[in-house]
Order: sequence, then C-alpha cells, then structure tokens
Amino acid sequence: MCRNIKMLFNFDPPVADEEIRAASLQFVRKVSGFNKPAKVNEAAFLAAVEEIASASARLLRSLETNAPKRTREEEAAKARARNAERFGLGTRD
Repeated sequence: MCRNIKMLFNFDPPVADEEIRAASLQFVRKVSGFNKPAKVNEAAFLAAVEEIASASARLLRSLETNAPKRTREEEAAKARARNAERFGLGTRD
C-alpha cells in the first residue's frame, strides 16, 4: 500500500473533499506509475482521480462504526511513534 495514502474514515472533524482528492491522486499515481502524466494521458489521469475521489466519498459516507472518533493529532503522534521505532529515531545516546 502506498504510504502516502492516509486513512480517512471516522475522524472528528470529518475529512474534507480536498483530503479525499489528495488520497485519490496518490492512488492513481501509484497505479499508473506517473507522478505527472504526459499531456496525451492527462485527461484520462485526471478523470481517474475524480472517479476514485467520488467512489471514496460515497464509501466514507456509507460506512458505520461504534468506535470513537479519531483526531488528526492522535493519528499523527501514532505515525511519528511508528516511524521512530521503524527508523530508530530518538534512540541515540
């Protein structure tokens, strides 16, 4: 899975359309292998981003959970802790 695609479900406040589109863009970049497509492929690339964003927004609206809402600050702290453990950051004497 692309590490740049962030979890978007069950946040307070709810995710914004820009966050959904950013995740969709990362997904299409990963699948296509293009960071920025050539002009000939640009329309297909952008259409795919919009389709993925639309499907993602529908999915997020339809999901239900009893779990408590997440906050972006807590998730960012968890990610920093995982990175510190993974890369050995903060363990120097």
